[in-house]
Amino acid sequence: MHPARRVYTLSSHARGVDSTPVSSATASTSDLDVLLDLNRDYIRSVQNGDVERFEEILADDFLCSNPDGSLIDRAAFLEQTAKPVTIANLEAHDVNVRIMGDVAIIHARTTYTLPGGGAGMGRYTDVWARRDGRWLAVSAHVTRG
Repeated sequence: MHPARRVYTLSSHARGVDSTPVSSATASTSDLDVLLDLNRDYIRSVQNGDVERFEEILADDFLCSNPDGSLIDRAAFLEQTAKPVTIANLEAHDVNVRIMGDVAIIHARTTYTLPGGGAGMGRYTDVWARRDGRWLAVSAHVTRG
């Protein structure tokens, strides 16, 4: 038997409140709400270099594929996060949450301001796993365009 698969496509900004699902199937609103909050926390933590929050929401076996092609573990990601943030106004758009039992995948598009004032954009895919009743980020893949 396959776990229930629920897909939510949201038209929202990381800082926005307009997170209304436009499609769903047998959804647990609480899981969706928790994952949307965690997604907002994740984006906010990147923008603010919030190592403490990442220590709370990243799994011990977390891995991140960076835009430069490097693959880093949790410790390296926290070290990277502790460095001064050089971008501003980071926002997530077109957030798409797929929940498959105890695993969720979040896809989104990002926009931000580069150090020189220019516009930057990218995409990310984060994988979350429910472990001991808590959703934790287990993987992230970040691209920039």
